[in-house]
Amino acid sequence: MKEILLMAVDLGTSFIKAGVYNTESQCIAIEMEPVKDYRPKPGVFIQKGEELLASVIACMKKVGEKIGDRKKNIAAISFTGQMSGFMGVDKDWNDITTWSCSLDSRYMPYAERQMKELKDEFLRVGGTNFPQMAPKVEWFRSEYPKESEKIAKYLMISGYVIGKLGDISTEDAVMDRSFTEWTGLADVQNDRWSDEICDAIHLDQKYLPRIVNSNHICAHLNKKMAAELGFTEGIPLVSGAGDKVAGCLGAGIVDYGDTIFEASSYGEVSTCVPEYRPDMEERRLDVLPSAIPGDFYATHFVAGSGITLDWFMNTFVKHEGITSKEMFAQMEEEMKNIPPGCDGLMAIGLLGGNSMPSDGALRGMWMGYDWSHSKAHFYKALIESFTYDFTLCMNSIERLYPEYTIDLVKIIGGGAKSPVWTQLSADIQNKKYTTINRDDVAMWGVSILAGNAIGVFGDLKETAKKFVSSKTIYTPDPENGKRYYKYMSLYKKYVTELHDFYKRIQDLANE
Repeated sequence: MKEILLMAVDLGTSFIKAGVYNTESQCIAIEMEPVKDYRPKPGVFIQKGEELLASVIACMKKVGEKIGDRKKNIAAISFTGQMSGFMGVDKDWNDITTWSCSLDSRYMPYAERQMKELKDEFLRVGGTNFPQMAPKVEWFRSEYPKESEKIAKYLMISGYVIGKLGDISTEDAVMDRSFTEWTGLADVQNDRWSDEICDAIHLDQKYLPRIVNSNHICAHLNKKMAAELGFTEGIPLVSGAGDKVAGCLGAGIVDYGDTIFEASSYGEVSTCVPEYRPDMEERRLDVLPSAIPGDFYATHFVAGSGITLDWFMNTFVKHEGITSKEMFAQMEEEMKNIPPGCDGLMAIGLLGGNSMPSDGALRGMWMGYDWSHSKAHFYKALIESFTYDFTLCMNSIERLYPEYTIDLVKIIGGGAKSPVWTQLSADIQNKKYTTINRDDVAMWGVSILAGNAIGVFGDLKETAKKFVSSKTIYTPDPENGKRYYKYMSLYKKYVTELHDFYKRIQDLANE
């Protein structure tokens, strides 16, 4: 029987990854390629489409060369990666705007105004507390009117790459359903663009791509790109899904009530649900359309949680001769004997503000420390603060979806390597936690979608569950949970009551 291989391409902010999988979920080869960016001044983060595409091609080419003649067995290519941002292209797929991801904050004045006018609509209809494409479209249209006139379609980065690799016109450009939520422009419950929101920001929907499912064959590898890559012309290009959603599929979070904690740069909790119920009361939840048609993930993320932990290490722990791995191992060892509440030290770790509920004024803080506290106390206090934030989100999920019991949480990402953080999460939430047998869940998730699109895999849910299993189980300690709960109640108050305090500091700094 002829070997069937599936390629996954991860369009990250700093790196492109390309991996090749067989139908037994084994990664045959993987390569990475850096992505160039420009940061000419604070708040500006630019990535040129042509340079980004060049990194994609170089990465795909390297992994193809790595597997040699077996590359002729690549049967489909699927995509994952960044889920928020925008790009405008002309009718020939030329990049007009550059790729503007969440790190490019030039649009923020427009976001703040839109949030004042459309805050409820963004959450109720668009499924988000944190729209990206809607304000970025208005920003570019207002600040760069001549360039804006050239735009034929607004896209996500995966849509641009598929268009450049494929054999389709911009009129056939697509966006898979998993990306629609953070655009702020969609009626996510019905997988269509929202007349209400598009009309409110004066956006003609002809500029928006067609919404498709995550297993949709969008195009086929064109002759020019096939020759450059050394691949077979005509390979199906499958829409795939954003990295958060692809990760949920790859980790087997596919039955209602299944929950995952991704302890990564942008830490996130997601629970699989059958419908969207907006959290109008506390605004702690967004909704991500699932790669499974008709399903969703009630989700909450903390912007830059993992980035904050890296910042702590590089600022307070790093010294000559120590590696990143050694720094985290050192803090892990020193945290082991620190009791719940860090001997009276608390933290707010929202160094980039709060996304859910939205509060751009919040920043970081440690409080309650004295001469007895060590570096490890400060580090553990940050981890506790993030876990309080995620626990408040889980409380909202259980309030809105009482018919589903969350009794087991799968943990992935860098935080899954920390037994202290994993046990702490189990204690605070009074839920079992488990690590799983793979750390490539997003890449494997879109490989499943690629295989499903060409008929290699059948039911998406059953395929996802077949190739993932639990490893270490962490059981909650109820006594520790009671102690943490008191601190979490304070945390919930502080992130609300300290808004004016943070705002006054920022006003002084900006004078």
